[in-house]
Amino acid sequence: MRSALPIVSAILALIAPVIYCRAILRGDAKPHRTTRFVLLLITILTFASLLAQHNHQAIWLASASAIQAVFIFALSIKHGMGGRDKSDIICLVIALAGMILWRITKQPVLALYFAILADFTGMIPALIKTYRKPETEIWSYFGIDVIAGMLTLLASKEWTVKAVLYGLYIMVINICMVSIILYGQRKQKATRA
Repeated sequence: MRSALPIVSAILALIAPVIYCRAILRGDAKPHRTTRFVLLLITILTFASLLAQHNHQAIWLASASAIQAVFIFALSIKHGMGGRDKSDIICLVIALAGMILWRITKQPVLALYFAILADFTGMIPALIKTYRKPETEIWSYFGIDVIAGMLTLLASKEWTVKAVLYGLYIMVINICMVSIILYGQRKQKATRA
């Protein structure tokens, strides 16, 4: 049973972007361009790092994340928001620095740390945008990724930092997005009433 959890996690991570892409095309979601570009780069870095570490539990989630990142970034170019603010550029530079540090160190575990740091930095513009305009995101997309991250954690055979860090990070960052979206949308409804 435990060995099936990473596959279920990856399937969820592939279903989530279908829901999100549909929401983007309908105008219900407007992804942040800088975040989506950074996430595209980071998911490739994370996949490579996990592959180099032979981390078979998290590799499924990372590969699914990379696939979804390609499609969502492509849609964000036409249907997204942001990408030119000073904070966007700063986050992009920090994310790129994380990737450069990985290439310099050539240490798979360090690469994972830098990838998560860069991913979080790349998420900052989306977190800010979503806080200001919660109607530009849908909680279900991020909620599915919470479950995918949780399943990756449950599948872990060892509870070391390098084994659980990626799944834990995915779960926590997506919980943050779901919370911001639901709080903001509830606040907007209360203001209108």
